[in-house]
Amino acid sequence: MKYSLVFLIGFFLIVTGPVRAQFKEKPVINLENEDKAFLNWGYFLGFNQFDFKFEYKNDLDDVLVAKSIGFNVGLIGEMRINEFLDLRFEPGLFYTKRTLGYSGFTDENDAIRDVKSTYINFPLLLKVSARRLGNWKPFVIGGVSASLNLGSNENSPDDNSSGTFRMTKKLYNWEIGFGIDFYTEYFKFSPSVRGIFALSNELVPDNDPNSPWTGNIDAMKTRGVFVNFTFE
Repeated sequence: MKYSLVFLIGFFLIVTGPVRAQFKEKPVINLENEDKAFLNWGYFLGFNQFDFKFEYKNDLDDVLVAKSIGFNVGLIGEMRINEFLDLRFEPGLFYTKRTLGYSGFTDENDAIRDVKSTYINFPLLLKVSARRLGNWKPFVIGGVSASLNLGSNENSPDDNSSGTFRMTKKLYNWEIGFGIDFYTEYFKFSPSVRGIFALSNELVPDNDPNSPWTGNIDAMKTRGVFVNFTFE
């Protein structure tokens, strides 16, 4: 929660400066035809913070999750539908780390699991924009995505009894967010904040159904927030 607040504060500090600059009496209009092309291309950079949402079988101690800051990088392909709607495909790479803490253990090697994930994400999104105001335009964006977790350990014969935390390789999500397009003299710059929420269970249970690490977990689903800086 603390890091999520930092994300939002940082985002608004970044965007409020350019917004103030656009409220001139007669601003010079940059890139007037930028959004009129049927296809547009770009790339994004950013950072993220991922978490897990657990669903339990019994009312026992929760699994604690310590979150950290990761990074994002990817490409953008956009198809114009009309003045206000665009269909976007944003394949990207997301690196993140979450540390899980389990109660009931005296040995730290048993109580702690570092879960490092490298997701290749394939989202199909609908971008809904307001009418352009000078050199800026707010928008909301949302859709669905499929991800591949390159660090899943799904096919490993070892499990938590050997120190290996396993997750499914394939993951399905829905995403929603908001941002602002800024039209500079040479390119369109778009900072945005987005949430991602898994639809599928990511946990691969241990071989022992009574495992102290996975036995009480009915489902484990990724959720997260990320800030992207897009250049088109």
